[in-house]
Amino acid sequence: MNNNQARLGKLAGVLALSCCAPLLYAQTYPNKSIRFIVGFPPGGTNDIVARALGQKLTEQMGQQFVIENRGGANTAIASEMFAKTAAPDGYTIMLNAPGHATNPSMMKLNFDSIKDFAFITVAAESQNLLVLHPSFPPRSVKELIALSKARPGEINYGSSGVGTTVHLSAALFEYMTGVKWVHIPYKGAGPALIEMLGGQFSLYFGNVPSVIGYARQGKLRGIAVTGAKRSGAIPEMPTVAESGIPGYEVTTWYGVSAPAKTSRAIIDRLNSEIVRALKSPDLMARFKDLGADPIGNTPEQNTAYVQAEITKWAKVLKAAGIKGE
Repeated sequence: MNNNQARLGKLAGVLALSCCAPLLYAQTYPNKSIRFIVGFPPGGTNDIVARALGQKLTEQMGQQFVIENRGGANTAIASEMFAKTAAPDGYTIMLNAPGHATNPSMMKLNFDSIKDFAFITVAAESQNLLVLHPSFPPRSVKELIALSKARPGEINYGSSGVGTTVHLSAALFEYMTGVKWVHIPYKGAGPALIEMLGGQFSLYFGNVPSVIGYARQGKLRGIAVTGAKRSGAIPEMPTVAESGIPGYEVTTWYGVSAPAKTSRAIIDRLNSEIVRALKSPDLMARFKDLGADPIGNTPEQNTAYVQAEITKWAKVLKAAGIKGE
């Protein structure tokens, strides 16, 4: 064998090892705990979903999934930190919410909502529940509309932040009915619900998982859900559409992503483990009780869905005149 042949042989060996490296890494992954970033404070739906999913993944993969809450700016603060500092090694992942799709239309971002993320799967979807403080008189959507029109600009509603589906549910309600409310945004569902329970505002379109417990306990009064059909968790609750506003619909979603440039082998491993978790009877039952529907699609489907959501909400936000604060 001459020197050229020897060098070619070594090069082929190096290339073979480099091709196998991601697969070998995925087979030993994970060998330490994994950070699971949530762009809202504790207590809200995103936090609830992340903790339930993280607990199941911990059981399956043998390493702790550590929830890290970084609230503010409708997930933009957490997303920027994630995009700029998280290593693409599979040891930092993030729960994405609809804010990931609405933020590009509402504020200047120091990251790209598509290119800086490797989308793994949409874990679940849910809808919102319109709840009223017990001291607030209306008992139905029709009564709420009537009172709101009699008192324009006097009724307050809270949200988990500008541009969240909690906010957009109320904005769409106003747009379709002509009522005028006063918006009080908070830095997440947790802080908003504390104020809601204290009577600081009258109504709230909360994600079903975050408010269903309070509604069942009678601490808040649920009057309608925002989806196209009734929620399996509270089938007795009518939709806003069937309560007198035909065509009204707002849903929310919870996706999981890794940093851009994360190897496909790691993305596939995480996708398979999350899909497996979502099919487990205990997590399925937990999500059903919360009013969330497990999804578990492919990375390609997840990416296409986020791109479509960015386009859709850009049109809605422009029409409604909603901008970031």
